[in-house]
Amino acid sequence: MVMPVKVGIPRTLLYYYYYPMWRVFLSELGAAVMLTAPSTKRVLDQGLKYAIDEICLPIKLTFGHVLELSGKVDYIFLPRLVSVANREYVCPKFMGLPDMVRHRLAGLPPLIDVAVNLRRSGMDIYPAVWAVGRFFSASRIHILKAYRRSVKIWERYSRLLERGLLPEDAMAVIEDRLEKVPLFLENKVCVALIGHPYNIYDSHISMNLIQRLRQMRVTVVTAENLSEKIINRNAARLPKRMYWTLGRRMIGAAFHYLAQNSIDGMIHVAAFGCGPDSMTGELIERQARHCGVPFLNLVLDEHTGEAGVATRLEAFLDMVRWRRDKGVAEGGSQ
Repeated sequence: MVMPVKVGIPRTLLYYYYYPMWRVFLSELGAAVMLTAPSTKRVLDQGLKYAIDEICLPIKLTFGHVLELSGKVDYIFLPRLVSVANREYVCPKFMGLPDMVRHRLAGLPPLIDVAVNLRRSGMDIYPAVWAVGRFFSASRIHILKAYRRSVKIWERYSRLLERGLLPEDAMAVIEDRLEKVPLFLENKVCVALIGHPYNIYDSHISMNLIQRLRQMRVTVVTAENLSEKIINRNAARLPKRMYWTLGRRMIGAAFHYLAQNSIDGMIHVAAFGCGPDSMTGELIERQARHCGVPFLNLVLDEHTGEAGVATRLEAFLDMVRWRRDKGVAEGGSQ
């Protein structure tokens, strides 16, 4: 009996956007997909040993996840992401990640580091599709069918996110690990959590931020709960087009939530040393102040203490609740 080829995927970076697509595409081609476990201090510490100091926390964490796959799989899926949208780019560190990993980590399985560059046209995805597919099949028809199946799954995943689910819940629904779509009670306070998905959804990097907010009876909304149309329309309010895809999504989501007057506060989460975040965070904070919405900026790195984050979060929510209750009282007395 021929054993399937094992392909490892790190649970980091754009995993939170594209994992359902990647998993189905590789599985349809006959690969056995292995995903790393959720991040822990041990995984991060492993990454810190090998990553250079100048790179940001999420990339350092990715080094640790890649090491977790070493010796366990035949290939590691680490695509070279240049652009995922027309006339836009992702972070330069994403482009150079496969080279950094090869240079700093020895003895790894071969990397599937096919370049994805959709800056000129969405049709440019097909060279990447063929390149990945050829690792597992010589049939272009087989590869194309696997890709189309993966796109359908990704579209379903996107719809679940737009219904209010967060990535891990949506993935559990798609993989039949949940019998039905989870419903969350509408709490009194609603907070928009704005940041790169690998910062806000990774429980170790974010210090369990989403879980903490939910335990404090706060409804959490994020950029992933909005359609691309809504994000683009609001991002277009900037005087110039933002060509960083992830920054555009953050700006568009933040401007939408602030304009709709549907939130009680906004939290911006950034990794220390992220150049684009220093600009987008400032733009979002200015807009929040203009709209009179309480704003908290959390900048995280490997030295950030959990107690400090918890204290700032509690103080922020105390202010949010006080402002909300004061507004309700004043409105009721008129």
